[in-house]
Amino acid sequence: MQVSTTKDLSRKDKQVHCVRLRHIEELLSPKENAIEILFFNSTDRTKQLEMSIGIYKYSCANGLCIGETFKSFKLKHIGNLQQDLSGIIKDIAKYKPKIEQKIKDFSNLALSESEMKTFAKLAIPLRFEAHLEVDPQSILIPQREADMKDHSLYTVLNILQEHLTTSNNISGVNKNTGRKFTSGAITSIKKDYEINIGIWDLAEKLYSIKSPEPSLALAA
Repeated sequence: MQVSTTKDLSRKDKQVHCVRLRHIEELLSPKENAIEILFFNSTDRTKQLEMSIGIYKYSCANGLCIGETFKSFKLKHIGNLQQDLSGIIKDIAKYKPKIEQKIKDFSNLALSESEMKTFAKLAIPLRFEAHLEVDPQSILIPQREADMKDHSLYTVLNILQEHLTTSNNISGVNKNTGRKFTSGAITSIKKDYEINIGIWDLAEKLYSIKSPEPSLALAA
C-alpha cells in the first residue's frame, strides 16, 4: 500500500492511499508483468473511492498505471457499495486480455534513437515545470539489466516511468536562475498517478503513429 505524505497534522492517518491488488495466480506463478486493480481512497471519505487498472513489472518491482485507453471507475461512499464494487471489479477483469495484448504490441515495436529522445522530451513536462530543463538522454539510461535488452516501446516506456516516478536524483538547470538542481522523491500519489497516465498515453500515441495497423486489442 502506498500512502501520500502530508504536512498538515490534522490529516495524519487520513491521507489518500493507493492499494494494489493482483490475482492469486499472478502471485503463485508470476510472469514478467502482472495486471493489477488499483484502489485510491482516504480513510475519512474526503476522497471518492476510485479504481483503475495497472501493470506490475516484477523485474523492477515497479507499478505502472494504464492511461486513457482503459477505463477508471469512481464510487461514492454511499448506497450499495459492495454490490457496485463487485460489478466494477468484474468489468475491470474483462480488460486483462486487452492489456496483455497491448503489452505485446508495445514490446514488438522498436524505436529509433531519435524516437526515443522525442518520447523522453515529451515525457519530461509530466514531472518538471517549463522553467526546469532536463536532458532527455539522462532519463533514457536503463537502471537495470532487464531494460538493456532492446529499444522496444514497452522497454523505453518502463525506463522513462521509473526515472520520472521513482528517481530522486534527476539533474537539470533552472532556466530562470541558471542554477543546477537535483530532483527530490515524489511523495504525492496524485502526481505519481498523473505521470504514469501521461507516459502511457504518450506511448499509445507513438504506437498509433508507428504501427502499420491498429491494435485488435482495442476492439470493443
